Amino acid sequence: MPDVVATGAVRKMKTQLEDTVRYTMLLGEHEIPLNDYLGRQLQLDFKGQIHCIHCDRKINKSFNQGYCYPCFRGLAQCDSCIVSPEKCHYDAGTCREPQWGEQHCMVDHVVYLANTSGIKVGITRGSQVPTRWMDQGATQAKPIFRVATRLYSGLVESLFKSHIADKTNWQAMLKGDAEPCDLEQVRQRLMQECAAGLDALGQDFGIQAITELVSEPETHIKYPVLEYPTKVSSFNLDKTPSIGGTLMGIKGQYLIFDSGVINMRKYGGYHISLSTTG
Repeated sequence: MPDVVATGAVRKMKTQLEDTVRYTMLLGEHEIPLNDYLGRQLQLDFKGQIHCIHCDRKINKSFNQGYCYPCFRGLAQCDSCIVSPEKCHYDAGTCREPQWGEQHCMVDHVVYLANTSGIKVGITRGSQVPTRWMDQGATQAKPIFRVATRLYSGLVESLFKSHIADKTNWQAMLKGDAEPCDLEQVRQRLMQECAAGLDALGQDFGIQAITELVSEPETHIKYPVLEYPTKVSSFNLDKTPSIGGTLMGIKGQYLIFDSGVINMRKYGGYHISLSTTG
């Protein structure tokens, strides 16, 4: 018989940057130190209930990794400008929740380079460094700009996107660590290639709004992985409510089993039971 460890609603796993990233699974009020279960047989059972991670409404289907439809349609944190910050609705005067925008978007952001499935550019709130990098499965990361608002970070990122990727190939990320690269060399190259665009942004918004970070240290990140899969097969709790196997690793927000992988963040609000089976 499976030995139940905890049951509750899923939230994004907590991470702590150590020599090897330390993961904590959140199920309701329970906090499970996942690194301790590496190499063990685990089972996840979806109990058939989903609650919105914002309003706790019981729902049949979640949107945007855990929200009910009204919250998805009404909350600023679910708006399209979260994905495309260069189209900031706060700046346009159309923000769904201006107070939320002031607290989360009109604050310092960091533009960074990271090595996930390869080199990419990304943005995050200053308070989310280095959490954002671990959530993406980055093995290397380096801040390159500090900017005054989310809009400015999106505009800088848009300049860099013409020269470098801005998304992670999650299947490749889960097959192993990307080849190490010299992020400082990449930063210098991009600064040259984007010089005219950066100068224009400085003239539009002022030199205090966008600050180049010249000597920020590079962060190296190691994940708790015993063995990477050669082929990535993703579990779907809606189709297969009971999944598991031997826990071979944790990277990004993924659990890597010998039988497949699962993105825990995708199932925010799902009530599941975590059990050991061996």
